[in-house]
Amino acid sequence: MEAKKRETFSSGLAVFLATLGSAIGLGNIWRFPYITGMNGGGAFLLIYFLCIILVGIPIMISEFYIGRKTRTNAVGAFGKLGRGEFGFIGLMGVLSSLLIMFFYSSVAGWVYSYVFKSLTGTFQGVTSQTSAKIFESAITHPWQPLFWQAVVLLVVALVLILGVKKGIEKATKTLMPVLFILIIMIDIRALTLSGAPKGIDFLINVDFSKVTGATILTALGLAFFKLSLGMGAMITYGSYFTRENNLPATAAQVALSDTLVSLLAGLAIFPVVFTFNMEPSAGPGLLFITIPLVFSKLPFGNFLLALFFLLASIAATTAMLSLVEVPVAYLSEEKGFSRKKAVVVTVIIIMLFGSLATLSLGGNQAISQLKIFGKGFFDFFDYLSSNILLPLGGLFTAIFIGYFINKEDFIKELSNHGLIGNERLGVFLYRILRYITPALVLIILLNSLGLIKI
Repeated sequence: MEAKKRETFSSGLAVFLATLGSAIGLGNIWRFPYITGMNGGGAFLLIYFLCIILVGIPIMISEFYIGRKTRTNAVGAFGKLGRGEFGFIGLMGVLSSLLIMFFYSSVAGWVYSYVFKSLTGTFQGVTSQTSAKIFESAITHPWQPLFWQAVVLLVVALVLILGVKKGIEKATKTLMPVLFILIIMIDIRALTLSGAPKGIDFLINVDFSKVTGATILTALGLAFFKLSLGMGAMITYGSYFTRENNLPATAAQVALSDTLVSLLAGLAIFPVVFTFNMEPSAGPGLLFITIPLVFSKLPFGNFLLALFFLLASIAATTAMLSLVEVPVAYLSEEKGFSRKKAVVVTVIIIMLFGSLATLSLGGNQAISQLKIFGKGFFDFFDYLSSNILLPLGGLFTAIFIGYFINKEDFIKELSNHGLIGNERLGVFLYRILRYITPALVLIILLNSLGLIKI
């Protein structure tokens, strides 16, 4: 009876938009476009798509399988599959999602604050020096970053308290189309600038001379990290899928759409950057220092800048919904919390530890001087989740499916018990997960730990 009471998404479109919202994050806005441009453009994309086929999509489908098959949270799923001893994989996912939220909510707070600053004219007549000072103040002020971090978490909490259909589904159905509309509006304006040809060339020009072993490792890592894998999010969202949903098709659509959003973001950013002879390799500074500077030089620049940071805030919010939902589902289903209590407890935990990450960047001298293995709280939470727990989670998931799940059962679930004819694809994916994906994820883990370098 409990399984029948459990909420699910209402349709295939809802599944796609929610899952895409989980995959799209702030990295799509600045990191992926820049890495693509610096590593051969179209040549890098070809390598990236191959890595997506061998790593990203197989693990995403594996997590979808675990979630939909069991209809429960990331920890309890393994017990329902008769493999409770593998529940540690789900626990790693819960811990990873919390650790990511500790620092990601801080960055999302900066984005929210920049929407407000854009609307209030803070960037009118801004110079490179004043733009840098605005960003420094945004991250080192003793209380303002905490305020915006709290605002972000309040928005996420209010959506999640409403549940799967009224909360997550409704929010992503609304926000994802808005995200696409905003990014296309900014693209149209950016492509009219004099630097548009250089920006397009930087982003998609095929240059195999820039491809090295390091390029391949970068593509491999991005294929894993960009799709919200190894953190329990896709298992949790998978548990809300409909029985009719085509798991492989959804994974492929999300991977391709996620890449498309990244490229559209690049088309919005780089024509502007090259028009004003700025440096495209500024990393996070590109988002918070360079972009306000260059948009301020355009007609209606403040309006466009507000749209840009609204776009970034949507990307951050939809990604956070899936991350926070992981511990919420765990507390609700494994610990017996009501949904509202689970959300409140989770958000309080995130705010308590997240404030340490936020203040470690300079808002509080005592906290910023505290180090864990030589790293401040912000960098430590990032390193532990991104470099260790996520790759380990992906590695164990691939091994679990490839060696501890019945092959025929896996293929049946992917073909919706013969209704959609994915049998051959299921056989192919099972072999990939058994022999190729674990080896490649192990390479990602070793590279992220600095144990191998090319």
